[in-house]
Amino acid sequence: MRYENIATGTFISRLNRFIAVVSVGGREQTVHVKNTGRCRELLVPGARVILEHHADYLETGRKTEYSLIAVYKGDMLINVDSQAPNQAAEEWLHRYAAEWQINDVHDIRREVTYGNSRFDLAFATAMRSAFMEVKGVTLERDGIAMFPDAPTERGLKHLQGLAEAARQGYLAFILFVIQMKGVKYFMPNWETHEEFARMLFEVHRMGVHVIAYDCQVREDSMKIDEPVEVRWQ
Repeated sequence: MRYENIATGTFISRLNRFIAVVSVGGREQTVHVKNTGRCRELLVPGARVILEHHADYLETGRKTEYSLIAVYKGDMLINVDSQAPNQAAEEWLHRYAAEWQINDVHDIRREVTYGNSRFDLAFATAMRSAFMEVKGVTLERDGIAMFPDAPTERGLKHLQGLAEAARQGYLAFILFVIQMKGVKYFMPNWETHEEFARMLFEVHRMGVHVIAYDCQVREDSMKIDEPVEVRWQ
């Protein structure tokens, strides 16, 4: 996936979940943060951030001229756009479904309802239909990618829905899109949300495929790249 009209700025402060103040070209700008997570280890004063410039923001009714989409953590560029993983996952699914030895993948759809759940992606194969939930990962500590960075009741409901789909004979996947390059492995964040970590392990034992991939991140793009080992402890 690609962005248009990229700009660079310096992070100053976060006013709330959706709005931050960034210095762009020597001027303070109020910008939209495309991630409602905490991102506390990333959005720190002085951090170099990447913005998408919306030149037509007045015409389109936007309140902000810029959207914050990525941040440098040292030399590591991390995409923090919470909408990017779903789009990148759909693009990747078209390219790399064969890596899972799933033949004849077709009818790929976004935002599909099944029972009481709404999954990010659904697709059909020669043998079975499949559902996939996509989670973006922006938290990295000592080379370890972790999810979530805050307790997620919504995430628990998604796991329950995937488990039910697997029980009913569907292929069920949860894909952790690590929005950076250079991590050693992925693991659930037991410290932040133990219930999610435990449930993730349980649905894995029940047949839900838990997979993680890193990304090639550029200032103007993000592309799912290579598989990352999933560890439980």
